[in-house]
Amino acid sequence: MNHLEFTFEAAAWEQAIGQIPPGGMLDGAQFLAMMEQESEETLENALALLDEKDILLTVDSLGTFAASADTAVRLRLEKDLVSQNALPRGLEENDPLRLYLEEIAALPACGDAQRLAEEYKSGREEVLPQLTNLMLSRVAEQAFSLAGRGVLLLDLLQEGGLGLWQAILSYAGGDFESHCSCYIQRSLSKAMVLQAREFGVGQKMRQAMEDYRAMDEQLLTDLGRNPTIEELAEALHMSVQETGVVAEMLETARRMNLAKREPEPEEEELAETQAVEDTAYFQMRQRISDLLSNLNETDAKLLTLRFGLEKGLPMSAAEVGKILGMTADEVSAREAEALKKLRNEG
Repeated sequence: MNHLEFTFEAAAWEQAIGQIPPGGMLDGAQFLAMMEQESEETLENALALLDEKDILLTVDSLGTFAASADTAVRLRLEKDLVSQNALPRGLEENDPLRLYLEEIAALPACGDAQRLAEEYKSGREEVLPQLTNLMLSRVAEQAFSLAGRGVLLLDLLQEGGLGLWQAILSYAGGDFESHCSCYIQRSLSKAMVLQAREFGVGQKMRQAMEDYRAMDEQLLTDLGRNPTIEELAEALHMSVQETGVVAEMLETARRMNLAKREPEPEEEELAETQAVEDTAYFQMRQRISDLLSNLNETDAKLLTLRFGLEKGLPMSAAEVGKILGMTADEVSAREAEALKKLRNEG
């Protein structure tokens, strides 16, 4: 009896997460851009895989966002109160966040967390309330560090509390407070990323990446050299820091794409040779791009087209000649003279 064998290629997000070592980190904005077209069920699967590998979603690149104008006002208030160390007294007496913080403050929170954790692990479940109360201040501390970033503090405190609960239940030994901090941070980060997804951060990041690519090519053509990050930021109407984040995400995506397929054994020798050639060619292109400002506009355009500096695809002398109104021989002659000049300049 014949048996049919089926193989299924892992999805892009599975491949990306699979390349991150256990205990590593993944940029939250990059994760959202990667999952932007995926269903909620797939998103949950991806988050479960991150938890399984103990991978932390970082949130610095998410920026500041708000679901509504009222939420934005509240977020600014919470951020200001945290910076002024004015919580909870700076809130109205009946404010839910104030009531929650006052409730936490009223809980008995004394004892040695490490000792209590060891006792709980050994089977003394009666110490669980005391242990939980003792660590709630850590939840508040970590939640406050994200104040004003997109998720209301009350929601962050609740999510952090869930992270703390998971940390206590999963504790198997070692530094208890560090163990809890990791779980709390992971829970807070997940809440931030999910809220950012609802706000459309993933879609905006994908668009930012596409805009970056297009502007990078345009400026390379206009300037005759690779644009600086400052020039790209100005052209994109973004801060240098935001532009740097997009550039880093594009580079990460490029590396992941290159690593998607492992070469077959018979391809390894060819791949190694090609890697050397690609490196040398890349270095030559980079060097030429850096020196193009020393040439006149026609020669700079000619070398840009010949070496694929504009769109990454080199063109033949005949193709370049059609664009510049020259014969192939004229293109070759000018190319030789231009390269000779660049060598002398270099």
